[in-house]
Amino acid sequence: MWQAVFGDLRPGCPSSEAEIARAEEELGFALPDSYRSFCRDCGAGLAGGLIRIATPLPFEAADLVTRGGLIAHSVGSAAQALAANPAFADRPFRFDVAGDDPSVLDRAFFFGETLDGAFLFWDVRGTGEYDIWVMGADLESVRFGAESLDELFRALQGPRAGAILGPEAEPLPSRFEGIEEAVLARAGAPANPDAP
Repeated sequence: MWQAVFGDLRPGCPSSEAEIARAEEELGFALPDSYRSFCRDCGAGLAGGLIRIATPLPFEAADLVTRGGLIAHSVGSAAQALAANPAFADRPFRFDVAGDDPSVLDRAFFFGETLDGAFLFWDVRGTGEYDIWVMGADLESVRFGAESLDELFRALQGPRAGAILGPEAEPLPSRFEGIEEAVLARAGAPANPDAP
């Protein structure tokens, strides 16, 4: 499937079934099939020259559980700081959610980020595939992305890129550049203290 999504696919460090199962146990929800397939077939890396998807790995720099928690903490802290900033007293901070259903943020789990500061999250409601949303780098705009990860990358390679990433966004190249295990190992400590 992923060779059809990325014309130039150079896989990185893949996630094993045991690592995927560990992430599901720690998170308390099943990971979507399209994402599971991405983790096995593409692994850690950079999609379209812009997007890093966190995957279940024993390296903090790329691990889904670690990165998801860090992103959520960062977004929450930034939102609190903006809400408390007196410079914005005349315009209270609020998320601008496409479709006007802010409850999607209550069910958000962050799993990716762009090099220009946007964040990808799932609306972890139901089972199977979860809707994918993109929070802009402004931390206010929240746009619907797609219903699965492969659908998201296909959309980002075409005219819908601007509707998903923001009006200035150009379609992304059909490319995935993987990051090898040795590079991830040099990037920092293991995500799991029991890992080698």
